[in-house]
Amino acid sequence: MGVEETIAGTETAQIPKQRGESLQDTAVRYAEERHWDVFPGTWLEAVDGVQRCSCGDPACAVPGAHPAREDWATQATGSATVARRLWAKQPSASILLPTGRTFDAIDVPETAGFLALARMHRMELTLGPVTCTPDRRMQFFVLPGAGAKVPDLVRKLGWPLASLDLEVLGEGTYVAAPPTRYGAHGAVQWACRPTPANRWLPDAEELISPLAYACGRDARR
Repeated sequence: MGVEETIAGTETAQIPKQRGESLQDTAVRYAEERHWDVFPGTWLEAVDGVQRCSCGDPACAVPGAHPAREDWATQATGSATVARRLWAKQPSASILLPTGRTFDAIDVPETAGFLALARMHRMELTLGPVTCTPDRRMQFFVLPGAGAKVPDLVRKLGWPLASLDLEVLGEGTYVAAPPTRYGAHGAVQWACRPTPANRWLPDAEELISPLAYACGRDARR
């Protein structure tokens, strides 16, 4: 799915995201329309014809897609006005969303994520937004508090958590939002885009069974 996909507006409308829309406008949409906190991260700079991360590390693992400041958590804002001002200072900054506030994210390998998505659709589960990253990970947005629940839920399903490539991103961490780019690797995209229908996020308990099953299958390959 391309970054021109629709992003949800109000409960009764969807506002098409236009090709070429600025990162600033997209960040403002997330704050204004989804009530997500946002903060600007690093950005990409051309150095001798090569896209490098603004952090200056030539070996940066996620070039242009990580916090630019140690105190990023205090910079995150849910105000569209403040978001517009932040990106006005650095229009190329990546869009990062702190987890543990309006949502947590369950992070799994892409292969497991797509298998889980297929099972979830067959089970007619209500999904929240899901991102797909250039480093082949998928992140399922769920209600905050997932970190405290998931280890016990996974154990009750019969899986040792340590055996699964599954992590809950909660308080103190973040996800990169579409259309943030990871250097030359590509852009974060929506596997399940935000819509009015998924404004209310699922609880981790609703999704953990297909996610754990898919991660377990993936681990045996």
